Amino acid sequence: MEDTAPLLDAEAVADLVLLDPLTEESLLQTLQERFRRHDIYTYIGNVVISVNPYQSLPIYTPEKVQEYHDCNFFAVKPHIYAIADDAYRSLRDRDRDQCILITGESGAGKTEASKLVMSYVAAVSSKGEEVNKVKEQLLQSNPVLEGNRHLLSTPPEQLKLHQDCGHYGYLNRESSNLPGMDDAANFRAMQDAMKVIGFSPAEVTALLEVTAVVLKLGNVQLSSSFQASGMEACSITEPQELQEICELIGLDPGTLEKALCSRTVKARNETVLTTLTVPQGYYGRDALAKNIYSRLFDWLVNRINTSIQVKSGEQRKVMGVLDIYGFEIFQDNGFEQFIINYCNEKLQQIFILMTLKEEQEEYVREGIQWTSVEFFDNTIICNLIENSTSGILAMLDEECLRPGVVNEDTFLTKLNQLFATHKHYESKETQNARRVMDTSLPARCFRIHHYAGKVTYNVTGFIEKNNDLLFRDLSQAMWAARHTLLRSLFPEGDPQKVSLKLPPTAGFQFKSSVAMLMKNLYSKNPNYIRCIKPNDTKSAMVFTPELVRAQVRYLGLLENVRVRRAGYAFRQLYGPFLQRYKMLSARTWPRWAGSDREGAEVLLAELAYPKEELAFGHTKVFIRSPRTLFDLERRRQERVAQLVTLIQKMVRGWRCRTQYQLMRKSQILISAWFRGHTQKNRYKQMKRSALILQAYARGWKARRTYRKYFRTSASTFLANFIYRRLVCRYLVGLAKNLPPLSVTDRTWPPTPYKFLGDANQELKNIFYHWKCKKYRDQLPAPRRAQLQAKLCASELFKDKKTLYPKSVQQPFRSDYLGLKQNPKYQKLHAVAKDKVLMADTVRKVNRANGKTVPRLLLLTTEHLVLADPKAAQPKTVLSLSDIRSVSVTRFSDGFLALHLKEVSTVGAKGDFLLVSDHLIELVTRLHQTLEATTGQALTLHITDRFSTRFPKGDMSVTVVESPKAGTDGPICKKKGSHKMEVLVH
Repeated sequence: MEDTAPLLDAEAVADLVLLDPLTEESLLQTLQERFRRHDIYTYIGNVVISVNPYQSLPIYTPEKVQEYHDCNFFAVKPHIYAIADDAYRSLRDRDRDQCILITGESGAGKTEASKLVMSYVAAVSSKGEEVNKVKEQLLQSNPVLEGNRHLLSTPPEQLKLHQDCGHYGYLNRESSNLPGMDDAANFRAMQDAMKVIGFSPAEVTALLEVTAVVLKLGNVQLSSSFQASGMEACSITEPQELQEICELIGLDPGTLEKALCSRTVKARNETVLTTLTVPQGYYGRDALAKNIYSRLFDWLVNRINTSIQVKSGEQRKVMGVLDIYGFEIFQDNGFEQFIINYCNEKLQQIFILMTLKEEQEEYVREGIQWTSVEFFDNTIICNLIENSTSGILAMLDEECLRPGVVNEDTFLTKLNQLFATHKHYESKETQNARRVMDTSLPARCFRIHHYAGKVTYNVTGFIEKNNDLLFRDLSQAMWAARHTLLRSLFPEGDPQKVSLKLPPTAGFQFKSSVAMLMKNLYSKNPNYIRCIKPNDTKSAMVFTPELVRAQVRYLGLLENVRVRRAGYAFRQLYGPFLQRYKMLSARTWPRWAGSDREGAEVLLAELAYPKEELAFGHTKVFIRSPRTLFDLERRRQERVAQLVTLIQKMVRGWRCRTQYQLMRKSQILISAWFRGHTQKNRYKQMKRSALILQAYARGWKARRTYRKYFRTSASTFLANFIYRRLVCRYLVGLAKNLPPLSVTDRTWPPTPYKFLGDANQELKNIFYHWKCKKYRDQLPAPRRAQLQAKLCASELFKDKKTLYPKSVQQPFRSDYLGLKQNPKYQKLHAVAKDKVLMADTVRKVNRANGKTVPRLLLLTTEHLVLADPKAAQPKTVLSLSDIRSVSVTRFSDGFLALHLKEVSTVGAKGDFLLVSDHLIELVTRLHQTLEATTGQALTLHITDRFSTRFPKGDMSVTVVESPKAGTDGPICKKKGSHKMEVLVH
């Protein structure tokens, strides 16, 4: 169980193993409460109890299929999909054949349960054309096997059937209409289903014809007459039905009438034809109808199995779905109830034994000591019925085969003598012998104490139903028919294969079938679905407690729960258990650092439960009493409420603090703005007042000065006034005649007055710089970076190298290889790891012979990579910090030398001599990258002669301008071992 939440509900537990207290009344109340909540499924361990709601519920949608697909059985609410998924996964993953046993009385929903199981398995199983075909055939087999009422709604003309069900005696004269049922649509669905399964039109017609024969046989009426010898005989009262039957099967009416009204008996090599009485005739008629119907159903099942069977040679995995009647206790119980209850007794036996086996295996796996479980062992009841020498069935067969007068009284007398002291058998005679007075047990009856309760059986009809013999004349008549399907159902009617051996009795056949079923179940992993009918009226969501109580007893649910919880009622993996309950201990909350088992032990030890309540397996913790589990859950709920309160408190505190801080910040901001606004207004008022006072003061002072000095300094004042006016006019005129804002426009208005010459020139420079700044600010980042690179190139090479003027008009493109477009160079980009700043093709000078070889050059933020252009594989990877300096010539060539530090790994091999068609850009970007990463500028030498390091010593390189070099690039010539001459154009 990964999560116990779906199981734990004190009012209506989803698993009855956890029911506390465990009584029949509490179990019934739990089922009723869950039914009221529309929870129609309940668990007993891995057994599913299904209570029929008699209405559609929205719990079978595709979303529900996905919810239960590959889920943990106990991690979700109880559902029939859960047991179907558990069985399917056990079949698929553990390669174990499965059997799903569905029991319950008529109307409990067994057929619907089997449909749901098959539809779920079909939905989640593997896909494929052949698989889908088989799944569809399997699903379509349900309407084909459900019955023949659809047949009378729109019967084919050649069958000559009446649409009224009340016309046919075998249909109990019941009404042909049921509310909410569309028989015509269901009949069409059945026909479509038969096509999907693979029935041919001829097979469908033959099947319907044989079904019609069974219906018509029930209407064949017999009348009594007497022969001349005085012996009673019977004859057909109305030949119409007989005539229609014979037309359908291609048989002479006289042959069928003779087989129905007489019987051929062989004795001492003589053949004697004897007439039948009316009761004997009806017995033969009914036996024929039952045999036809039974054999037709067997043929139909085999035909469907043939369509969906696995091809030979393929691996077979089996999932069987068994839909069987549950335990039956009626007012009058006969032979049918006896064998059905016998089968259920055997199913109860295997259920208890396999449940105990499963429990014991889990205890052994987990290392928990297994203690014997007390439970009611119904083996004594099974032996009472099936013992091959002294069982009830054996006595019944012996009585059927005994010569002489045979009736149920002699059979009952033999049982009374044989089981007089058996504690699970009683009759009127055995009670009298024990001096027990019981008016509820009538004569000609015996009572068996089954696991589900006491059942009284009336022996009337036991011998007749156990024999259930089909007269040989009827088998031969069916063989004589020209109807291919009907004829194939009675191979013993072939005169060439006549056998005098009596066929096995019905009891013997049923016992053999049960034995085969038990063997089959023992070889498979069983899964159980117990279906319950909540009311007798099939009313939606109506729960009748007494009716359900009876079924709870018949199904042995209380005993199932007792066996399931005999040891430890609850077990769970340590991980999910610790995850669910770890908040109950301060040592395990909120995180436990040790193993899950240690955490569970620490947790439970702190909670101080009695030792006998707990057991620790290898992978699971076991809890004996449901009361302990519910106490755990109660404590968890209380702790969760505390944690929720704590979390709410913390969240509310955080929310209040956040809101307070926001309000405080807003208040401070508003206050600051308000105080600022007030001070500004105050300042403006004070400034206006001060200006007025200053104006008055200056006026008063000026007037005093004017009076005293006007005549001596009047010229100076006038000159200054005129000077200021001229400057003002100049500036106003300049503002109106400013030149265009283009940075290439260097025009400027001339000065109108000579004394303003210097000021005019300064204003011109200021205006030009302002235009340039404004232009730069409008440039996009890539363009600005390119211009910065051009500016850097200008600072490095202007007036120093002849090649520089040619590079001014050429834009710096950075990528000359097309790294992103060329897939061949993608791995080079990956090798570089950091950002690529420039990619180009260069030529590397061989210092040994002066020859050049092409190389791919990648400059990144941290490395300089030289690679082979053909294989696109790196040859040399230089760290930028290893570059000491760069030397270039002053001519218009692309020759350069990379001087490396001696301490570097690559520097030990000496300096690199390269020729680049984009030397100006390469050196510029190298300079910018070094300055950005190390903070130091690149040391650049522009000279005609320099020295380079070589592993064998230093080499002197002399650059000479020569027309021999041409335009393709410099020519390098080796002059001795330590000299090289480079001819450039």
